Amino acid sequence: MSPRVLLAVDGNSLLHRSFHASARTGFRTPDGRPMWAVRGLLSQLVAAVDRVCADAVVVGFDDREASSRRERWPTYKAHRDPKPESLEEQLDTAIDVLRALGVVVAVPEGLEADDVLASAAAYAPTVGARTVVATSDRDSFALIDRHTRMLRILNGGVDASPLLDPERLVMVTGVRPEQYTDFAALRGDTSDNLPGVSGIGPKTAARLLAEFGSAAAAFDDAAGDGERCTRVLGRSTARKLADPEARARWALNCQVMTMHTTAPLGLDLDAGIGCLPLDEAAVRATFTRLELHVPTAVRALTGKESVGPQPVDVDAGWVPRPRPQPMRHPPLRRPVEPEPASVQGTLF
Repeated sequence: MSPRVLLAVDGNSLLHRSFHASARTGFRTPDGRPMWAVRGLLSQLVAAVDRVCADAVVVGFDDREASSRRERWPTYKAHRDPKPESLEEQLDTAIDVLRALGVVVAVPEGLEADDVLASAAAYAPTVGARTVVATSDRDSFALIDRHTRMLRILNGGVDASPLLDPERLVMVTGVRPEQYTDFAALRGDTSDNLPGVSGIGPKTAARLLAEFGSAAAAFDDAAGDGERCTRVLGRSTARKLADPEARARWALNCQVMTMHTTAPLGLDLDAGIGCLPLDEAAVRATFTRLELHVPTAVRALTGKESVGPQPVDVDAGWVPRPRPQPMRHPPLRRPVEPEPASVQGTLF
């Protein structure tokens, strides 16, 4: 029997995308509460559950009251504008709606949705499960391994988004998953207000890691005779790596970017906590109220209606545990994969 599949969803990432993508609809409840981003999040959740045949779901959100990263590094994300009031309101609403549906929601104190995904990826193998993390955030590239795949949500929606395994990630970035934090720390992340190492862009970072295996090894060489760095990266880059400030910048970025893997999730797959199916009445009521497609939600989240063959994503590298999958009308077809990862420039 194939292992169970835990779908770990970055609630902040998907809600933010939906907030901007669906703003033109301006969907609100009869009493005027904004709901367009919540609708988008639920639609993507259903599509992701359906695509990977998830057996369990956890949705993570950032703690908006405290941040352990900002406490240690005050400039972290300090350049970002305040969230619009309607987005803040929908973040609260999304958590309430998901919990009312019976979905496990994790908002760990002082941590972020990224940490929930990392903790889910660490938890799943302990109960014999696999993980698919659904997010648009490239930080989660570091989580990909033989137990974990990443559904990288792009503008085309869930069905057009790549399901990345270690081999595909190498095709896209030039680095292995276990090297990705080094890669990102060298390159920097402007969205988080984390400058990279001076003179090191993505191409140089990938070449450095291909040669040395790790950033630490490259810095060690540069601090010594620098012969290998000079030969591979050029004299100018070798000199930049020899600067103690360059190593300090890389080390700081690594500390900030490294995700926590022990955040409390509220999951217990062996006891059924976090597992599908959800309550049919709750699903019908919620999706009807939000004017979303009820039959699709019921089929994906409750497993009700007539059953048919399970879709298999050959490119995923492993097949989820069989779960009754009702037939679509027209009959369920295999999801169309996007272009090969090697040509998906939009991944960045």
